[in-house]
Amino acid sequence: MTGRASRNKGAAAEREFAALLSHELGVMVKRKLGQSREGGDDIQVDRYRIEVKRREALRIDDWCHQIEAAAQPGEWPVVVYRRSGQPWRAVVPIELLIKAMREKL
Repeated sequence: MTGRASRNKGAAAEREFAALLSHELGVMVKRKLGQSREGGDDIQVDRYRIEVKRREALRIDDWCHQIEAAAQPGEWPVVVYRRSGQPWRAVVPIELLIKAMREKL
């Protein structure tokens, strides 16, 4: 896939995921347009910094390092990804998952 096609696919995935969040959360969620040159996340909702990937070949460790480096103290670094024909999946640091679970118990 060429660089331009890959960027277009990435932008489409970011829009798809932003639309999903908008629908599920009931608030307008938009992708960050300048993020590719600034580095960091694709979408930010409150304290959640989200890196969106639509790839067949998974590089989860690389993606996690990328978003963890971009997150500020108190922010939650999240990677969401989807392969063709598969549902969206999310990866978060285990301490954040445990914290979220404690808050719900």
